[in-house]
Amino acid sequence: MIAKIDHPVNDVNSIRQYLPDSAERRALQAEIERAKRSPLDIPLVIGGREVRGAETVDVVSPHDRSVVLAKAHVAGPAELAAGAESALAAHDAWANRDWASRIAIFQKAATLLAGPRRLRNIAAIMLNQSKNPYEAEIDLAELVDFWNFNAFFARQIYDMQPDQYPGEANRFDWRPLEGFVLAIPPFNFYSIGGNLPTAPAIVGNVTIWKPARAVIAANYEIFRVLQEAGLPAGVVNFVPFSSRDATVLLDHPALAGIHFTGSYASLVQIWKRVGQNVERYRNFPRIVGETGGKDFIFMHPSADVRGTAINLIRGAFEYQGQKCSACSRAYIPESRWPEVARILREEVPRLPVGPVDDLGHWMGAVIDEGSFTNIGGYLARAREDPEHYEVVVGGEVDRSQGWFVRPTVVRTTDPQGILMSEEIFGPILTVYVYPDAKFEETLRLCDRTSPYALTGSIFAQDRDAVAAAERALRWSAGNFYINDKPTGAIVGRQPFGGARRSGTNDKAGSIVNLLRWLTPRNIKETAVLPDDWRRPFLAH
Repeated sequence: MIAKIDHPVNDVNSIRQYLPDSAERRALQAEIERAKRSPLDIPLVIGGREVRGAETVDVVSPHDRSVVLAKAHVAGPAELAAGAESALAAHDAWANRDWASRIAIFQKAATLLAGPRRLRNIAAIMLNQSKNPYEAEIDLAELVDFWNFNAFFARQIYDMQPDQYPGEANRFDWRPLEGFVLAIPPFNFYSIGGNLPTAPAIVGNVTIWKPARAVIAANYEIFRVLQEAGLPAGVVNFVPFSSRDATVLLDHPALAGIHFTGSYASLVQIWKRVGQNVERYRNFPRIVGETGGKDFIFMHPSADVRGTAINLIRGAFEYQGQKCSACSRAYIPESRWPEVARILREEVPRLPVGPVDDLGHWMGAVIDEGSFTNIGGYLARAREDPEHYEVVVGGEVDRSQGWFVRPTVVRTTDPQGILMSEEIFGPILTVYVYPDAKFEETLRLCDRTSPYALTGSIFAQDRDAVAAAERALRWSAGNFYINDKPTGAIVGRQPFGGARRSGTNDKAGSIVNLLRWLTPRNIKETAVLPDDWRRPFLAH
């Protein structure tokens, strides 16, 4: 039994920089070239067995579609049914395993990923998700942090025990859920890809992992690290599948939970299916979902102008705006807009866009053709409506080699139009310029414009303005930032999640999330048995 788990130190604090002419940069470039020359054959992994299905998909690099990173096998209904049965077969042994032994596996996985397996995984993230080396490093570091901090949080949970009283002993048996958990992560974060199936597993659950199709190669590298760390067969089953076959798992009586990050529409469909099946299940399934946002930066006239503009650039355009926390709308006071606009016009065209395996590029490509087409549709709407929209800078697209969209700033006169209210998930920042005197009125406008409530920021030096924004925007964001961009939450320091249409706000990166995957049993033991049924009030 482990007596103590020390509070972890965030791996994100020690990410590699890959400076020009450095040995680590040369090593990374060599690893990238190796990966490009050595495409993977990725099987399903069900109950520890490699399974190759009838359907396969090519996993390509978004910034160079000619580079095939892997041929991945995709499960059909039969393989999904087998995945559920293999998870259930592993359930009892894993649930009854000593918690310290379970935790040790994920601590080992974190050590492997932070050290000897780091470079291979950084290259996979860069090639499969089109992230520059900085974005790849912070993404990998976040998964290291998830595993280390979840181990720490799990130990804290097991130490949470009820009060005692003379003559009795009380304790919680922190049980995992009875059944299997379906984990459905998104394409955009490698760290979420690894956390969604493993956060439930670290506290004793068995999971079925549906990686996003576009990034199966990067997610498979995570699974390989878990195997190397000694994760028993069947605890986590790596099963890419088409959403058309999801009912095989959603209709299963042993579905115990769903750990989801993706679109609002997808979670609604899943939730409705679960609702239809509620009498079929052995237990009420736990649903933990994060579904994106329409995140904002709100600038007060007292804010530092250049600092705000730089945060607009980083918040809106890092990783091509494909973060659920990315700044997609901004509110800028009239008195500050001319200077903010000047900085944006000067700096945004300087952002290098291109294949990220050329380490001179700051932005890569968007993930696939569907995303490229969707973003292009919003750009077309802006151009076709000059009465309400003005393209301030950017707007160019290029699909000749990869799915490239130039970072774009649009000014709007319609603060509740589609570019201010709908999630785009691409490098488009829409700005509404408000009269300085209508600061508090515009705060209320910001709150009611979008159905999402994930992240947001206030930039101001005036503390009364900061306080006013905190009050007015209390329900507008689950993660709220003061004088900082709305991206970059760090495990343990900014637990992540939002409400409204942004999800269930179960705070990944905190003890709150792990508690959702447990169903405690209270046990009371009495020391001395009574020898008479009578209560004192019956005494004569």
